[in-house]
Amino acid sequence: MKAGGAAVRIAIGSDDVGRELKEAIAAHLRGLPGGPVCLDLSPAGGGDLDVPEVARLVAESIRRGEADRGVLVCGTGVGMAIAANKVPGIRAAVCHDVYTAEHARNSNDVQVIVFGSRVVGGELAKRVLDAWLAAGFEPNERRRRRMAQLAALERSYRRPTPRSPTRR
Repeated sequence: MKAGGAAVRIAIGSDDVGRELKEAIAAHLRGLPGGPVCLDLSPAGGGDLDVPEVARLVAESIRRGEADRGVLVCGTGVGMAIAANKVPGIRAAVCHDVYTAEHARNSNDVQVIVFGSRVVGGELAKRVLDAWLAAGFEPNERRRRRMAQLAALERSYRRPTPRSPTRR
């Protein structure tokens, strides 16, 4: 698994609830042929970080170019996806099936896949992850337009907004 000749770098992280599934996913990634470099950004020694902090670490590693893609795991996946999507330029999606994972990459160029450890078992998560890793963004006019619209929407919220008058 190579991106432009170099091994794909995948940042991975979980909260305490998703730790077991995250470990199974990390082992799976390390065992893939031409395996990706797996950067585990979860707290060392079993420490606990809240979902927003773990998601931020993984998303920022992609934004800085230290990782190419990311994997996040929490109980449902929802909290991690919400938090990762707050990082400018990052697109994260909860995926519980192969079809969604493939189309998250093909149509939306999702850089972070998110799993719910209370929703998806280890074997299904590995199949979904493999489909997501194998898929690539398939840009066409419509998808490029959507990506530009998403970027513009994101930029529009970076500008300061006037404060509304205080209601009494």
